[in-house]
Amino acid sequence: MSDNKPVPGTGGDHYIPYSERSGPESVVFFTRDLSAAGLIKAFERVSSVLAGKVAIKLHTGEPHGPNIIPRPWVKELIEKDIPGGVIVETNTYYDGDRYTTEGHRKTLKVNGWDFCPVDILDEDGAAMWPLHGGKWFKEMSIGRNLSKYDSMLALTHFKGHVRGGFGGANKNIAIGCADGHVGKAMQHTAEGSDNMWSIGDEEFMERMVEASKAVLEFFGDKVCYVNVMRNMSVDCDCEGVNAAPVVTPNVGILASLDMLAIDQACIDLVYAMKPEDNHDLVERIESRHGLRQLTYMKEMGMGNDRYKLIDMDNGDVEICAKEAVKDVKPFVSDCGCCH
Repeated sequence: MSDNKPVPGTGGDHYIPYSERSGPESVVFFTRDLSAAGLIKAFERVSSVLAGKVAIKLHTGEPHGPNIIPRPWVKELIEKDIPGGVIVETNTYYDGDRYTTEGHRKTLKVNGWDFCPVDILDEDGAAMWPLHGGKWFKEMSIGRNLSKYDSMLALTHFKGHVRGGFGGANKNIAIGCADGHVGKAMQHTAEGSDNMWSIGDEEFMERMVEASKAVLEFFGDKVCYVNVMRNMSVDCDCEGVNAAPVVTPNVGILASLDMLAIDQACIDLVYAMKPEDNHDLVERIESRHGLRQLTYMKEMGMGNDRYKLIDMDNGDVEICAKEAVKDVKPFVSDCGCCH
């Protein structure tokens, strides 16, 4: 039986420049406008695929978390463009303020997520969702309530991540839709291990990608993605007030119908910065072999790593990553806008 154990891929610590990629191009929209207006502008370029009951998957944060997407921006977006939308979350794998549904709802109240419904997807348990073509999984344990929705907006705070290297749309869906007890364990913990974080490097990236694939197979083409490159700590929003201080400049907001393209574009924008601006985040990404998320998504047929980057601030001209970040400024906290 051991002979059949899957083998992780390699190269998760190696950045592949755009010129070395091949295949079709998707479209990624970009604005430097980090505001509610910018968020709405980006969303409206990709929102036409949404229909029926819309799940809005975002990270609502630990108590008083300083780096999450500002609540007022999300409120304006929902009120203007998704009036029937429901924020969806799942309980955490680790023991903390969001480990139980009761604690999670208290945290939502503390953080002010009380202006629209919030569905804790695993409140009533989980269900196994099939996926095709995986080497680690044939099915993934997903919060039971997600099956009630017809389409999804993956609204992601792009940042670093202590296990994944970076947290983009893939991580938001993979970890964020898996239930707290089984699905997250399937991704993080080797069978029989006493260490809940025993899986890392390329294997962890691949397991996340396969978990996302289960969700995307369910929704088909009724998913759109918005990534917000703001307050990019090297740590995830799960770290809350304990996240490492932000040192990477704010960049802007991206939107796409292609999960791989939008996460790849965010990575390209980080790598296009000056070394003094991107050093900490690049170190976190490469030391965790996080770039395997991108190459495995491509291998799994989940999108394109080539794309046209459309500058919404300048008449929809196509630009390169270096042009998009050439005027970024050293990070200055705008503390207070989230709460």
